[in-house]
Amino acid sequence: MGEVEPVPAGSLEPPEPPEAAAPRRPGGIRVLKRNMKHNGSRNCLNRRSRFGSRERDWLREDVKRGCVYLYGADTTTATTTTTSSSSSSSSSSSSSDLHLVLCTVETPASEICAGEGRESLYLQLHGDLVRRLEPTERPLQIVYDYLSRLGFEDPVRIQEEATNPDLSCMIRFYGEKPCQMDHLDRILLSGIYNVRKGKTQLHKWAERLVVLCGTCLIVSSVKDCQTGKMHILPLVGGKIEEVKRRQHSLAFSSAGAQAQTYHVSFETLAEYQRWQRQASKVVSQRISTVDLSCYSLEEVPEHLFYSQDITYLNLRHNFMQLERPGGLDTLYKFSQLKGLNLSHNKLGLFPVLLCEISTLTELNLSCNGFHDLPSQIGNLLNLQTLCLDGNVLTALPDELGNLQQLTSLGISFNNFSQIPEVLEKLTMLDKVVMAGNRLEILNLGVLTRMNHVKHVDLRMNHLKTVIIENLEGNKHITHMDLRDNQLTDLDLSSLCSLEQLHCERNQLRELTLSGFSLRNLYANWNKLTAVNVYPVPSLLTSLELSRNLLECIPDWACEAKKLEILDISYNLLTEVPMRILSSLSLRKLMVGHNHIHVLPALVEHIPLEVLDVQHNTLSRLPDTLFSKALNLRYLNASANSLESLPSACAGEESLSVLQLLYLTNNLLTDQCIPVLVGHPHLRVLHLANNQLQTFPASKLNKLEQLEELNLSGNKLKAIPTTIANCKRLHTLVAHANNISIFPEILQLPQIQFVDLSCNDLTEILIPETLPATLQDLDLTGNTNLVLEHKTLDMFSHITTLKIDQKPLPTTDSTVTSTFWSHGLAEMAGQRNKLCVSALAMDNFAEGVGAVYGMFDGDRNEELPRLLQCTMADVLLEEVQHSTSDTVFMANTFLVSHRKLGMAGQKLGSSALLCYIRPDTADPTSSFSLTVANVGTCQAVLCRGGKPVPLSKVFSLEHDPEEAQRVKDQKAIITEDNKVNGVTCCTRMLGCTYLYPWILPKPHISSTPLTIQDELLILGNKALWEHLSYLEAVSAVRHVQDPLAAAKKLCTLAQSYGCQDNVGAMVVYLNIGEEGCTCEMHGLALPGPVGFASTATIKDAPKPTTPSSSSGIASELSSEVSTSEVSSEVGSTASDEHNTVGLETSLLPRPERRCSLHPVPSAGTFQRQPSCATFSSNQSDNGLDSDDDQPVEGVITNGSRVEVEVDIHCCRGRESENSPTLPKNSSYPCSEEHARGLGFGIRRQNSVNSGILLPVNKDKMELQKSPSTSCLYGKKLSNGSIVPLEDSLNLIEVATEAPKRKTGYFAAPTQLEPEDQFVVPRDLEDEVKEQMKQHQESRPEPEPREEDRTEPLQEFDTAL
Repeated sequence: MGEVEPVPAGSLEPPEPPEAAAPRRPGGIRVLKRNMKHNGSRNCLNRRSRFGSRERDWLREDVKRGCVYLYGADTTTATTTTTSSSSSSSSSSSSSDLHLVLCTVETPASEICAGEGRESLYLQLHGDLVRRLEPTERPLQIVYDYLSRLGFEDPVRIQEEATNPDLSCMIRFYGEKPCQMDHLDRILLSGIYNVRKGKTQLHKWAERLVVLCGTCLIVSSVKDCQTGKMHILPLVGGKIEEVKRRQHSLAFSSAGAQAQTYHVSFETLAEYQRWQRQASKVVSQRISTVDLSCYSLEEVPEHLFYSQDITYLNLRHNFMQLERPGGLDTLYKFSQLKGLNLSHNKLGLFPVLLCEISTLTELNLSCNGFHDLPSQIGNLLNLQTLCLDGNVLTALPDELGNLQQLTSLGISFNNFSQIPEVLEKLTMLDKVVMAGNRLEILNLGVLTRMNHVKHVDLRMNHLKTVIIENLEGNKHITHMDLRDNQLTDLDLSSLCSLEQLHCERNQLRELTLSGFSLRNLYANWNKLTAVNVYPVPSLLTSLELSRNLLECIPDWACEAKKLEILDISYNLLTEVPMRILSSLSLRKLMVGHNHIHVLPALVEHIPLEVLDVQHNTLSRLPDTLFSKALNLRYLNASANSLESLPSACAGEESLSVLQLLYLTNNLLTDQCIPVLVGHPHLRVLHLANNQLQTFPASKLNKLEQLEELNLSGNKLKAIPTTIANCKRLHTLVAHANNISIFPEILQLPQIQFVDLSCNDLTEILIPETLPATLQDLDLTGNTNLVLEHKTLDMFSHITTLKIDQKPLPTTDSTVTSTFWSHGLAEMAGQRNKLCVSALAMDNFAEGVGAVYGMFDGDRNEELPRLLQCTMADVLLEEVQHSTSDTVFMANTFLVSHRKLGMAGQKLGSSALLCYIRPDTADPTSSFSLTVANVGTCQAVLCRGGKPVPLSKVFSLEHDPEEAQRVKDQKAIITEDNKVNGVTCCTRMLGCTYLYPWILPKPHISSTPLTIQDELLILGNKALWEHLSYLEAVSAVRHVQDPLAAAKKLCTLAQSYGCQDNVGAMVVYLNIGEEGCTCEMHGLALPGPVGFASTATIKDAPKPTTPSSSSGIASELSSEVSTSEVSSEVGSTASDEHNTVGLETSLLPRPERRCSLHPVPSAGTFQRQPSCATFSSNQSDNGLDSDDDQPVEGVITNGSRVEVEVDIHCCRGRESENSPTLPKNSSYPCSEEHARGLGFGIRRQNSVNSGILLPVNKDKMELQKSPSTSCLYGKKLSNGSIVPLEDSLNLIEVATEAPKRKTGYFAAPTQLEPEDQFVVPRDLEDEVKEQMKQHQESRPEPEPREEDRTEPLQEFDTAL
């Protein structure tokens, strides 16, 4: 596609590429030409060949060096025909060449341009706007700063990331300004066509230059297009018609009685359609509006000034300049301009000449970095709306008071520390909008003097104190917004006309208000213990006091005669007053999550429609609830202690209109089912986690309107066949029961979701045809269920079919972990698509750890799927580069953020990643848990029955520090607490177009896992919004199956009111002593590096045969199957291994350590091929009973099986002064020296794995080697090298041995009795001399008791 050639500079002199010397250019840069190809899926570039080794070496010399990818203009601009000066330069490019420029962080753009022969460089962020770089700007420094702000910290890693071509999806440099074809069409259309004037045929067709720009059609002579006569045709309100007598022709007509018409004939159908599409937008407008937003413009097109009827001009999100032919200083030429939008142009300085456009009534200058306003702004006397949000203003000029017609002034997210006094002069101003500033004190006296102000918005400031200057009341302010401040006490009783108050998310303990005009009060998320309103608010309709510390409902609230909505959930209430429940105006009552024991009995009919009493301690509901609350449509009484339900009616015919009934997590039995018949209009029924054993068929038959039924977590053995009468049923959830017969639900016409997991199903009887609406069928957890091929074929059309996979035969590389197991549940709720994905790998990195993740895309499903597929691979790669958990976890998130490509430019996702790995830092712990997250997904660890939160919620509402960071970077936070109205999260993966407000840098925490750690819960935002940490842990810690536990959490969230996507993963941890394999508990298998023991035992235990039930994690024993572990070995060493023999053995008696009780590694190893021998009691000929052929690679020899393996020997150095022996030398091994030896085993095909045997840290260190195992042993009388226990400890020495699935294991390394040291004759003298010197250099140790029991034995072995 393109080529890149290297160009060196004087001060910047990278080496010449090896293939050929590159042509040199002035400018101090080197440019490498390489063929590149586009990746169509992500629109990123991948290199076919990387730049040479010399260039890489040059980069490594200094982290301030790097490369910049320089792209050419897009090929789409080459076909554009235009006379515009801004687009003519881009049309000259016929290819999108790519140049790789080597430079430093000090190289300015002007130097690169000089070397490239270009006028300017352009920068594009996130595939969006393109701006011209100033000559002094430094491109490589821009890239490095960008990566640093994303979260990369290591300069070397930043340099590496900057060379990755995938980064072009986030930051890209152009040598020419790119512009898309559709953008050019919207800005300006031009061409030379045949034109005829008038509606009649009196005029002839003539060749003319035709331009469509703004609101006008401009027709001029081809030769004298700039100086000759121009015909300008206003099109707003006009007509565009097709000329039927001439192919590809349009008739353009202006509006009015004296309308003119021009016929234009186009050459192709494509041109005809482009002109018709753009002109139709213009003529359809009621007012003359031109929208040129988001086009990366530096100036307006020249032809736009011919459209003198423009009244509204939108130039938002551009890079408009001041002093250019079409710059901001020329906008005064639009004589009828009333509205001008220049927001997000990064102007820096206020364009003073804008103050000469006296016709302006609306001016938007937000997000331009203004520090002050000129005094000339007072000349805009007709201005009615002025928006200055997102700047850095600290004061307003007094001349602003001249704008007496100003009715709306926006100065939010600036740096004001007090309310400007000039606002008192703006008498027409009825709103003071100062959200996101730096006010710490609210002086009500200032607001009192502004008797024209009615609405005050001071949210997201630093308010701590409210000052009242005098007792004079304020009768003007009606609406006050004080959300997200730091107020502790608030007294607004002087605002006697206050109708609505928002004061959520403060630290209020007491609130005092005037009730004369109060209509709406919102005070959630505070610490309120008292709310005083006087007089009684007779106009109050909505009262929200949830998540406070109130112990009772205020008396004035009970007397509010018009109160319709009362939300006082998440408080400390113990009762509900009779006056509240019997209110004749209350329609919605939310008193959940309190300590209410009983509800008062109802005497009269009430209009209540919604009642939420979940999470209380109710044992019964009022007997007259359903007979008196005849309008009740929604009732949620989940998480109580209900044992029965009140009757629906006293008479024969029920008047109940109840539609949604949630009774999950109570004590209800079968006796409550007949009561449900009295609610014939039920659409949603949740009875999960109760004590139901049967559901009478006759009762279910009468619930014909049922649409959603949840019966999970009970003891049901069957679903009644009468469920077939529920024709409207679309969701059936009945997991975690004892159902053995598949219910007759596949004949329901509207069934969509069926969850029968964790039951006792054995077979499924299905009809000939399945309902077309069925989308999700979950049959996992039914261990006895067998599906025939015919059944699976019929289920093939289901979008999501979940069934248990048949367990594969256990192999050496895939052994199920006994340390952890997981269960996953995802439910779409009332949304049409599932935007939550999960990642679960019980055996990660070849079995040395586990990875679990949760990804929530909120409204998109694409990004969670991408992260689910890629994030584990990224983590595996990053683990190889760094051993620091904070480093590799952070880089995993940042690299995943980059790999999202174009999909991550506009979409975003919360992400949570949990990595369990061997703990090399803490010797007292076996595993460590590292958790990283962005967004709202969270992980909670259950430790001793108590929840331990491991994540941080990155949202504006829950993280004041992040909210302050976003404010400091001048983001606009809308009233619904979303960054630029998009998301409430401040850190996400994706959404790169919201940089720098939204970042991908994660929160990281590491926790050593202990015996007390029971389980880990991962959940998305919807789960934790409805379940507390303690409730989630308590709900599942006694559930045996992790799948059933995850299902239970999702069911609870839905029953508690969740209507969104909900996802939960439960990971059961078995890091207890029952999983220990130390000594008598089981078999010590090779594990991750750092799991070796450095201690030895004094009294060796008797030989034992390990059990297959020992707690052996797959990630610690992926080379040994469970059947291999249970094999009894070492029959020749069963009786003769006495204590004396052990003590005189060359191998010190080790204390076997499992991965629960590890000791850090102390060395690595050397490799030496040899042969090992072991004895097996499986069969004399090396065959299992089921084997027909000998094991491949195994040689049978009587009762012994010889397996070719690698023996990796290493020798310890006693001290730094010890003589070094040649590689081929040999020496006698004394017992004293044997005690100083170090041994180790490491699996060759695993990552960070291996087990080390005893190491004397005081006298030796192991030599470095890439070998996989090590053995040093002493010859015994029967030919065995080590006793049975030690053989079992070394069971994975023969990692290279052939494996069988039926029971053979990798043999321990054992030396033959006949083995002798073999030294070549030409080296015998040299070896003997060195051995003699070695012995003489060592001090004579004191003989020990065990040394006297048996004389020293020596042996030789081949090197």
